[in-house]
Amino acid sequence: MKDAVLYLIPTTLGDTPVNQVLPSYNLRITSDLRHFIVENVRTARRFLKQCNPEIDIDSLAFYELNEHTDRHRISAYLKPIRQGESVGIISEAGCPAIADPGADVVAIAQSERIKVVPLVGPSSLLMAMMASGFNGQSFAFHGYLPIESGERIKTLKKLENRVYSENQTQLFIETPYRNKKLAEDILQHCKPQTLLCIAMNISCEDEYIATRPVKAWKGNLPDMHKKPCVFLIYR
Repeated sequence: MKDAVLYLIPTTLGDTPVNQVLPSYNLRITSDLRHFIVENVRTARRFLKQCNPEIDIDSLAFYELNEHTDRHRISAYLKPIRQGESVGIISEAGCPAIADPGADVVAIAQSERIKVVPLVGPSSLLMAMMASGFNGQSFAFHGYLPIESGERIKTLKKLENRVYSENQTQLFIETPYRNKKLAEDILQHCKPQTLLCIAMNISCEDEYIATRPVKAWKGNLPDMHKKPCVFLIYR
């Protein structure tokens, strides 16, 4: 098991060509692996074909890990590493284990002292943070805010308070078809001077990243329907 490792393999954030956002080193590593832990087998197979059109997809082993996976089965996915063969984790988009079920596999690997190697690739959260103009020394990602309206508004106000009391950038995301509702809640319940950055379709051809005060967004929201977005607020 000396040379067997768990590779964390970033994927594209949309239909961007792989050679535009992924180093050639990643493509070499990916082509050499034969075992993959993935969220969705179909999309993982398509991604691997993009990385290497000559790859023999049917010779590969895939272990599915998503919200439907029995967590008691996850440890078995690392069996190839225990037998001396490296394994790769592929997320649906972006970096594995960041807002992603791959974190459960990484935790097991770390507990067994298996070497974990994160490969370089696009992260919508970090790229949004980079482009926002907000405080990059102190920031917090909160995932999805509550679905229930009252709880979501309460959470928004709590996060806004942290912006002003702790000088900390707050990041969160939403299911793409609910983006507009979340944005409208921000405009209605956050302070007019609070800065809001909307980062949409990051690294894709129609990438949109803009920072404005809340009051300037009113009546000027972009079309966010069914588009992956990261929302950031700051003072």
